[in-house]
Amino acid sequence: MAEEEVVSNGSGENGGSKKKKSMLLVIVLVLVGLALAGGISYFVTTKIVSTSNVSAPIKKEPGVFVKIGDPKDGTIIVNVGGVKSGRYLKVGVVLEMNPADEVNFKEHKITDAAQSKVLDAVMSTFRKQGIEQLEASNEDKLKEAIKNEVNAAIGDGSVYNVYITSFVLQ
Repeated sequence: MAEEEVVSNGSGENGGSKKKKSMLLVIVLVLVGLALAGGISYFVTTKIVSTSNVSAPIKKEPGVFVKIGDPKDGTIIVNVGGVKSGRYLKVGVVLEMNPADEVNFKEHKITDAAQSKVLDAVMSTFRKQGIEQLEASNEDKLKEAIKNEVNAAIGDGSVYNVYITSFVLQ
């Protein structure tokens, strides 16, 4: 019986040692897995995602600001809402234009031909609008329409932005 107790005590220590070794192995494997996952995540975010999804910012030359309309006060007077409506719009429009456009600009000034086309496109855009389309809530749509009409008249990329500096509807 004494021998049986010694044998059982010896085998119990061997079983405990195996449990400790297997537990230590599991902990080491988990730590190695976490380190590997962290390394892969770092690589993916710094190398793959940052270079493939981000486009370079678009660089453009600073625009030249051109007032459209009467040279004295820089406004346009347009009959809106049809001939019989009796409604008039006095509006100041400034266009930010591409100075690199050699067809429409000579020595940092807009050419006479381009200015005539721009004025016609702006006035045409305002004439096409109904009274309800000239409300303040539709200002962004109106600016986009002017930009599109002018770009169609003198060439795409000629106008960067449209600014409405005054607006009186009578």
